[in-house]
Amino acid sequence: MDNVSLAHHFLIAMPAMADPNFSRTLTYICEHNAEGALGIIVNRPMEMSLATLFERVSIPLDASEAVANFGEKPVYFGGPVQTDRGFVLHRPLGDWQSTLKVTDDIGLTSSRDVLQTMSETGEPQDVLVTLGYSGWSAGQLEWELSQNAWLTVAAEPQIIFDIAPDERLPAAMRLLGVSFTNLSDVAGHA
Repeated sequence: MDNVSLAHHFLIAMPAMADPNFSRTLTYICEHNAEGALGIIVNRPMEMSLATLFERVSIPLDASEAVANFGEKPVYFGGPVQTDRGFVLHRPLGDWQSTLKVTDDIGLTSSRDVLQTMSETGEPQDVLVTLGYSGWSAGQLEWELSQNAWLTVAAEPQIIFDIAPDERLPAAMRLLGVSFTNLSDVAGHA
């Protein structure tokens, strides 16, 4: 698996995943290189709306209809690392102070300026806001893959931005042509 980047891929947690942070999760990989990997869980909405998050960080939401609807979206549990910090997965890429370019169209931003623009204009409209992220040290993700902890598949942005959170994992599984219910929690090696 040397020199293979899983950036812009989904990680699908196998049924035997023991870590409760990742059980039945769909994780979007934003960066994967020799130093490790960084991803965002995209199917774990929290009991917090964007409006509540904006209030907590003292950014007022504009009263326009576009922004008001925006405030109803949930904040997601992005992973167990830095759960006190916000991350915005968005499309289009845009030009923000601290953005990790995932593709020519998708970025992961951790700077406050993206939240400020969102609160004023409702843009970028395609967003998934998380608290925390998922991280792997050098070689850790490769080892977990060798232990059959994850399935991988090339990501489809519409799964992240256009369908309900509870439908994202089954939709990613369909990309592989399998159903989660058909997966065994015991994997073997050939």
